[in-house]
Amino acid sequence: MDNTIYTRIDEITQRILGGGEMSAAEGRWMIGLEDDYTPWLMAGADRIRKANRGNEIEVCAIANVRSGNCSENCSFCSQSGHHQTDAPAYDYISSDQLLAQARQAREWGASDFGIVSKGWGVRSDKEADQLKTYFSTLDKDTDIGRCASLGALDKESARLLKENGLENYHHNLECAESFFDNVCTSHTFQENIDTINNAREAGLRVCAGGILGMGESLDQRIELADTLRQLGVESVPMNFLSPVLGTPMAHIEPMKPYEILRTIATYRYLMPAAEIRIAGGRQFLGDMQSMIFMAGASGVMIGNYLTTQGRSVDDDIKMIQDLKLDIRGDTQQRRQQAAASA
Repeated sequence: MDNTIYTRIDEITQRILGGGEMSAAEGRWMIGLEDDYTPWLMAGADRIRKANRGNEIEVCAIANVRSGNCSENCSFCSQSGHHQTDAPAYDYISSDQLLAQARQAREWGASDFGIVSKGWGVRSDKEADQLKTYFSTLDKDTDIGRCASLGALDKESARLLKENGLENYHHNLECAESFFDNVCTSHTFQENIDTINNAREAGLRVCAGGILGMGESLDQRIELADTLRQLGVESVPMNFLSPVLGTPMAHIEPMKPYEILRTIATYRYLMPAAEIRIAGGRQFLGDMQSMIFMAGASGVMIGNYLTTQGRSVDDDIKMIQDLKLDIRGDTQQRRQQAAASA
């Protein structure tokens, strides 16, 4: 063990707690540390999380409102029409189905609910009308935050979504620009950047992150984080590749627990004030899932994902409660109900 490494971690921690920043070069050093140093790194990331995000965890959930046969060729995605997978294929679900899922998510404590649709942007009046109906239903019959992930947005589409009741827009960069051609060739990295800027210009809160463990280098993981912080993204979902049979990335070995935790911690150091939200792939942490918060995460997605099942919601809620953390936006009534059923 090298004590100078502990000292360097402490120096960077104190700098950030004092309002400073960590450089991308320091991030490249940090993310490459050996496993033995990860608990120390996590301790610093936890202090930074508490200083910037408090003791509350933001919980969100999503609904896959239209699935399968997507025109995009993203190498990780089971819904791409370019791959042969067992992903379900269906057109828009009914507003009643969506409302039932949103109400369930709110009961769980989710403050935001994402409408996720396959494809690349809002390309027809029919799609726009369907989305408007969704947003109107959620606005009228729930108090949950309205989020959507619909692919690329031009300025007009972003403005229309905002006018129709959307509050938050999610659009992942997926990976570093230098690795992007290994992930997708049916749209460009610049289109991702433009979408984030168009959504923000329209007055939407932006949520953007990526998928780690797709074969990129450690340096490219830092490149992605540095791009996100340069864009000023406030909410950063971190996903970890779940290889799907039938996709080009089916052969990739999932990330190991310490590697995942070290990556979360490094992202917290690079983006001290951001909402760092852990989503798909956290099952690879196994019994170490609660450590995401100790590693600096301040948000988590609960329930099922797009085409795969998530962890038991009851287990997730208990995990947060056992850590003496609060769910942001939760009501006293829900807390009492949870305590009574514990």
